[in-house]
Amino acid sequence: MTRNEKPHQTRHVFGPVPSRRLGISLGVDIIPFKTCSLDCLYCECGRTTLRTIERQSFFPPRRVLDELQAILPGIPHLDFITFSGSGEPTLNSDLGWLIGGIRGLSTAPIAVLTNGTLLSRADVRRELLGADVVLPSLDAALAAGFARINQPAPGLDVGCIVAGMEAFRREYAGKIWLEVFILKGVNDGEADIAALGAALCRIRPDKVQLNTLDRPPAYPGVESADFALLESVRRNWSGLPVEIIKRAGRREEIPAFSSNLENSLLNTIRRRPLTIDDLRTLTGKSEEDLRRYLEVLETEKKVKPVIEGGRIFYTSV
Repeated sequence: MTRNEKPHQTRHVFGPVPSRRLGISLGVDIIPFKTCSLDCLYCECGRTTLRTIERQSFFPPRRVLDELQAILPGIPHLDFITFSGSGEPTLNSDLGWLIGGIRGLSTAPIAVLTNGTLLSRADVRRELLGADVVLPSLDAALAAGFARINQPAPGLDVGCIVAGMEAFRREYAGKIWLEVFILKGVNDGEADIAALGAALCRIRPDKVQLNTLDRPPAYPGVESADFALLESVRRNWSGLPVEIIKRAGRREEIPAFSSNLENSLLNTIRRRPLTIDDLRTLTGKSEEDLRRYLEVLETEKKVKPVIEGGRIFYTSV
């Protein structure tokens, strides 16, 4: 897709979009809005309208593959085809069939974004074995914290969910990138963090991605965790492969902020679009540092990411 082209949008397929976690990602949405097993306080999609743990076939699965088959020839490069969107994809009982069908249409890696609540089921774990990367979430390992932040459907037990993730790790040869969402005053207590850390050590994900609120949440009154709190959590989990993926929305959130570096980035991007790798070479700064500056500039609508020639470039607005 070139700089002047718009992302595709059909009933079930959207994008490709530049994703911080997955690069150039084509989304596949196979769940009716907003059907989920959780009603998380922070969800950017809004409050859950159907909270359930019952799997079913929501749409004719052939329709999804037909949409993909029509769209894929016009996309020169994808880092991932990603099951995501407005609900919990493992609730769709056609998930395994769809993963197999996509394999016949594209060589792009397949990712599944899931809240992980159904990994206690052997059929769900078996269907996910066909994906290249599974990105579950786990925001609490204690029952009280799980109830507070995730508001689960009846029948869900966080101990069983953690056990399901452990079982999936034993069975699955692909990558597991596990996201933990921290909210100030909700799941950031000492006992909460210690229990989460112990659970993560048992699950053994390839990455632990720490995140917090940076968009309007489903419920009012919840507060984002600042970088200092996330850094403290990362230190507590020093034996785990933890990275912070929280977006920086304000300069005050950037450690040792440099206005000279910000101006240099902006002036350079105004001359020509550049990738993160280009900017790393020019500045000698890490990708994590550069993303924080770029995220502030994105918030202020001074730069934006675009997809061109199979890469993500930052260009001036």
